[in-house]
Amino acid sequence: MGDVHTLDKTELVELYSRLEEKYGEFKNKNLSLDMSRGKPSPDQLDLSSGLFDILNTRTMEVVDHIDIRNYGGVDGIQEAKDLFAEILHVRPTEVIVGGNSSLTIMYDTISRALLKGVIDSDSPWGKLPKVKFLCPSPGYDRHFAICESLNIEMITIDMLDDGPDMNKIEELVSKDDTIKGIWCVPKYSNPEGIIYSDEVVNRFATMETKAKDFKIFWDDAYTVHHLTNEQPHLKSILQACKEAGHPNRVFIFASTSKITFPGSGVAAMAASEENIQFILEQLSAQTIGPDKINQLRHVRFLKNLDHINEHMKKHAELIKPKFDLVLRELDSQLRDKNIASWSKPKGGYFISLNTLDGCAAEVVKRAAEVGVKLTKAGATFPYGKDPRDRNIRIAPTYPSIAELKVAIDVLCLCVQMVSIKKLLNV
Repeated sequence: MGDVHTLDKTELVELYSRLEEKYGEFKNKNLSLDMSRGKPSPDQLDLSSGLFDILNTRTMEVVDHIDIRNYGGVDGIQEAKDLFAEILHVRPTEVIVGGNSSLTIMYDTISRALLKGVIDSDSPWGKLPKVKFLCPSPGYDRHFAICESLNIEMITIDMLDDGPDMNKIEELVSKDDTIKGIWCVPKYSNPEGIIYSDEVVNRFATMETKAKDFKIFWDDAYTVHHLTNEQPHLKSILQACKEAGHPNRVFIFASTSKITFPGSGVAAMAASEENIQFILEQLSAQTIGPDKINQLRHVRFLKNLDHINEHMKKHAELIKPKFDLVLRELDSQLRDKNIASWSKPKGGYFISLNTLDGCAAEVVKRAAEVGVKLTKAGATFPYGKDPRDRNIRIAPTYPSIAELKVAIDVLCLCVQMVSIKKLLNV
């Protein structure tokens, strides 16, 4: 069967009846499948089991002879800064290494800006009548949750094939000094898998902003998460900002959360040396130091960027078949029906599915009714409101291949049923 838009009412009703019968069969299976978050599978976690045995009492000394069991080292151990500098293509003096969560570092960075301002602020952001952030969408729901929890107004920016709509961004930031920041996932964006082009990076670095303390929150979460042997280029945003005369414009974030263990990884932020010193002065009141034992454990296990890339190839061997399965089933079951489109990422953790306008929430609801939990429709937009109600984030990594096949069959079935009801206006 081809394009459902070419079917008359009788044919649509007959098709819906057949699909509804299949839906009932799934319902009778009492399924309980969860694709709501991008979690590593147990097999992926097993790849990092060597972390448990990498340190002993004779290997607790780091290069600068600090006893990592004690207080100190607010900015992290030198070896960890060296490692993240290599990952993020910055200098070690431009890195702070902290606890296990980059999300925590992002939240703290904005919280400090609200309380104290950033290095080039005239006053704390929290004392201003309004603070706004630009939010490229579909995007990462956790970023949007930070803004919403801190009463920061969010402005949706469309994502294009090479990154966010820079024409719109440049227009907005040039006129409105209450716009203080933007969220970016520049490599294998969440959820569409887009890689920002050199032109987009350059325009971010050079654009004129009415707010002199405008900041780019550059969440490079998936920088080493390749699904193929290709390692796509992403231009250094910090270097571009330096060359453009805006060295303090960007904060870069990353972690090992999906490289090793999400619950006990290591996170870092990078920025200009001036920014780093400004932040460290504030951090010294917040902490006496992060978990340096865990930092050293990760350094000894991950070693360097080349070794990380080899480690991530093992991840890809486990998850690429899952991505391939999802894309194959979407292609087989939906391609010719003209009711959905989807991304084909070369890395990252998600596949972005777009239904017909007005259908996503109902698709997610119908899937849940037969025991398949998906990310809430609208989650990839500020305030959880997709203006077109069409985007669904697919997270294929955690389920087994067998579970994933069933879940995608259910999803494709629900997309077809909801689409037909829309065409029938019922």
